[in-house]
Amino acid sequence: MIDVDKAIATTVKTGKVQFGANKAVESAKLGRAKLIVLASNCPRKIVEDVMNYSRFSNVPVVIYKGTSIDLGAACGKPFVVSALTVREPGDSDILTLGEETRGKAVEAEETAEETDA
Repeated sequence: MIDVDKAIATTVKTGKVQFGANKAVESAKLGRAKLIVLASNCPRKIVEDVMNYSRFSNVPVVIYKGTSIDLGAACGKPFVVSALTVREPGDSDILTLGEETRGKAVEAEETAEETDA
């Protein structure tokens, strides 16, 4: 099973990411993201927008099991992160979270268990 927090931390350190809901919506709209991670308490409007645009641009979306505070901590940042857009994964295997989730949101834990099966 993939350690989601470790994969996120590695992606932030070695890859190219963008923080914030507005960047997530923009990246989903333009199809520039390889994966979008949304905190479990991300505002409903943002989740709806990201999900709508990601269906059209075929960008996988994962709902992180923790809050925006937890996601910020996983990213190693001293602020809340409601959305994380992965542009390049770097040395991380985070994209395995989104391989089977294109166009639909899934919980990070559920996806990780499915990849082991």
